Formats: sequence, C-alpha cells, structure tokens
Amino acid sequence: MKALPKAGDERPLIEAAQQDPARFGELYELNFERVYAYALKRVANRAEAEDLTAEVFHQALANLKRFEWRGIPFAAWLFRIAANLISDRWQRSGREVSDDAHINSAQASPAEIEDVERRATLFRLVDMLPAEQRHVVVLRFVEQKSIKEVARQIRKTEGAVKQLQFRALSSLRARMEGANA
Repeated sequence: MKALPKAGDERPLIEAAQQDPARFGELYELNFERVYAYALKRVANRAEAEDLTAEVFHQALANLKRFEWRGIPFAAWLFRIAANLISDRWQRSGREVSDDAHINSAQASPAEIEDVERRATLFRLVDMLPAEQRHVVVLRFVEQKSIKEVARQIRKTEGAVKQLQFRALSSLRARMEGANA
C-alpha cells in the first residue's frame, strides 16, 4: 500500500484536481488500494468490493468541486463516501425482496449489517463535530497519531489535545446513543 501523504501534502493535489479533473488520477493512485481494502473488509465478495470502489471514486470525482479542505486526509472523505454507499446498499437490499435475492446469511449477518450502519452513522457524526475536535479525532483514530504527535501538529498542549479528544468522544457517544434510541 502506498504511504499516505501528510494531510498538508495532499492539499495541492486536491486543489489541482478541483481545477483540472484530469489530475484526479493522482489522488486515485494514492488512495485506490486503501479504499479497496476498506470495501473488501465490509462487503460480501471481491466483485462487490470492486464495484463499490469504482463507485466511491466516481462519486468523489463528481463531487470534488464541493470538497472543502479542512486539514483532514482525503482518504477519510473517501471512506465516508464508501460507508454511505455501503449503508445505502444495505438499506436498499433490505427493501428489495425477490426470489433471486443474492444476499444470504453466509454473506452478511444481521450483526455485520448493524455494524456497517453504525460505522456510516459514526462517519456522519464525526463530520458534524466542531473543526478542532474533528481534526483531533481524525489525527488520533484515522492517522493513528499519538497525543504528543497531534499536539505538535496542531500546536496545542497535550492537555488541550486530550480535552478536545474527550469532548469529541463524549459528543459522539451521546449522539450515537441518540441515533440508536
């Protein structure tokens, strides 16, 4: 898997692709394996993962002009698109009842379906956090940086980072409980 560029390194690539869609290929190359792996872990088979990955990049390209730089890795946006697509597919498949339904218990258990829906909800809720809290959550849990690394990157004390993380997680927990009620 290609090394994930630092969030700041991605910005020129994103802006170039927003100006010239032909430049989107660079973002595609940097993120394809990561998005495919994400999809493969969450869907029934390789063919579905390939279709989902293609759809993620199609939607990303179609909506790239609306992408706003917030200092968060581009891959996080792609994962959110993927989670939304997975959630939409499960909701559609739940409504589509036919004799030739291809979803069976071997492919996805109710617990797995619930997990996908919970993750999609979580992605949406993270996006609703205040900017500083969202940035800390992404750095800590997407980029898996230590408190010390995050503090250095956002130029705050370790205590401030811990407080931002605590507030973000508390808010997410409360909103998730509200969403599940």
